[in-house]
Amino acid sequence: MSAPLRPRPAAPHGPAVLGASATPFTSRLLTVGVVGAGRVGAVLGAALAAAGHRVVAVSGSSGASRARLALLLPEVPRRPVAAVAHAAADLLLIAVPDDKLAGVVTGLAEQGALRPGQIVAHTSGAHGLAVLEPAVAAGARPLALHPAMTFTGTPDDLARLDGISYGVTAPAELRPLAARLVTDLGGVPEWVAESDRPLYHAALAHGANHLVTLVNEATDRLRDAGVSRPEKVLAPLLRAALENALRLGDDALTGPVSRGDAGTVQRHLARLAATAPESVPAYLALARRTADRAIAAGRLRPVDAQSLLGVLADSGREVAA
Repeated sequence: MSAPLRPRPAAPHGPAVLGASATPFTSRLLTVGVVGAGRVGAVLGAALAAAGHRVVAVSGSSGASRARLALLLPEVPRRPVAAVAHAAADLLLIAVPDDKLAGVVTGLAEQGALRPGQIVAHTSGAHGLAVLEPAVAAGARPLALHPAMTFTGTPDDLARLDGISYGVTAPAELRPLAARLVTDLGGVPEWVAESDRPLYHAALAHGANHLVTLVNEATDRLRDAGVSRPEKVLAPLLRAALENALRLGDDALTGPVSRGDAGTVQRHLARLAATAPESVPAYLALARRTADRAIAAGRLRPVDAQSLLGVLADSGREVAA
């Protein structure tokens, strides 16, 4: 298990500077509360504490949350959500699921749990600053701070934070503070416009979440083919494919679609339909998109793609029927 991050040097903690005209807290440690002890909240809370900030309260009542806190923030008291907000003199970090975020922010504002000058940040990739409008109306200052990383909710995650990107949306006056927080977390800020947050998040979900699904689909189909340890077969292939794709883009593409091997693809689809019909729609969608990109990149000549595209179109009609 990886060791927690070592505290980074920072200026001594001083009294909170409140008020809408206050300068950002860029030169001292912050008093922080964390709402939500899920995988992200618990890990970022631990990382902020390792950087020297004072994490004084955290919310989380499920068994899984309590277990995470015992590992990552054992000295930090668990409190109700409103109590966490009251205790977070400088920074309130809200790490809850996307669809619950608006309700949590609205509830805190209606309860009078937020104060002028307090920074209210959330970790959602899908949302920007608009979801924090109730907090702004209460005098708080908004910040969207999304780590571009997948989390397990264990101390191992702390080592993975080093060098990752954070999708940050912030008012101009809070950008220095946002940059400082990301640096304290060991990351690099990627400034995302409010209107681009859904596209930013869609790209990450498409790449990371769908990758997990794709890998598990491949694993299942290898088992169907009699391979006893599919992870052993896939690991070097997928690592090389990922590294090549990140380095070379569409030039990394190999395989039957990039060659226009219509017969091979047709046999794939026939066997998938007989063995795992639930996999056919995803295979078709990805094969069509792969063909489009291969043609656009000059990897597949349109004349060589005709038979392949015909197979994909015919199979698509059969699935729809």
